[in-house]
Amino acid sequence: MDKKTRKEMQSQYKEREIIGGVYAVRNTLKNKLLVEADTDIYGSKNRFEFAMKTGSCVFPKLQNDWTEQESGQFVFEILEELKKGETQSPEEFKADIEVLKQIWLEKLAGESL
Repeated sequence: MDKKTRKEMQSQYKEREIIGGVYAVRNTLKNKLLVEADTDIYGSKNRFEFAMKTGSCVFPKLQNDWTEQESGQFVFEILEELKKGETQSPEEFKADIEVLKQIWLEKLAGESL
C-alpha cells in the first residue's frame, strides 16, 4: 500500500461517523437479557456475530448459559443508538452512553436481567 492510499484511509477512518448506544443480548431460551453499552455499537455487534460463528463467548456474564445451550439461542438487539457530537470529547460521549444505559436498565427493570 502506498503512502497516499494509507493517508486517505486514515483520514476516512478519523472522519467516520461514530455511533454508540445501548444493546441487549437476549437469551431466547431463558428469556433473560444482558444490557450493555458501547461507544462503537456496531463493533459490539460484529464481535457478537463473530462469537456466534465460532461458538465462543465474548460476554463473561453469559459464559455459563452460552456453554449450557447452543449459541443460536442468543440474539443481539440494538436498543438505542447515539451519534457522537462533533465537539464532544470521547470521555463526554462515553458518559452520555452510560447515562443512556442507566435509562434503559430502568425501562427494563421488570425483565430478567
